[in-house]
Amino acid sequence: MGRDTIADIITSIRNADMDRKRVVRIVSTNITENLVKILLREGFIENVRKHRENSKSFLVLTLRHRRNRKKPYRTYRKKPYRTYRNSLNLKRISRPGLRIYSNYQRIPRILGGMGVVILSTSRGIMTDREARLEKIGGEILLYIW
Repeated sequence: MGRDTIADIITSIRNADMDRKRVVRIVSTNITENLVKILLREGFIENVRKHRENSKSFLVLTLRHRRNRKKPYRTYRKKPYRTYRNSLNLKRISRPGLRIYSNYQRIPRILGGMGVVILSTSRGIMTDREARLEKIGGEILLYIW
């Protein structure tokens, strides 16, 4: 069984953001580099640098924290759950057990276009806006808002 590298990246970024850590270190692969370039271009992370230890390459991400962010608060309904205000939200859509594909006309809009959908297309990994402009569909990797 292989590992889901995209889910690992998302989880490490999400956990670092919730703990208000400034720096995250992830393993460098072609997919991770392309995803990080998109995150950097869209403004979700502040800086990226490549770090090499022994024979392994890592990407060191500097996260951009939002202003006036408060600690997580807890609300109680039927089942207690945590809601995090002003945190970075990343959601994995297509996964190894269930691939989700979409043509360019049916790519979802997150928060009315305020969020970003990242797709894997035949022309590489790109955002939903780029895919709509090029009129190309693909596998929906993740949502960011």
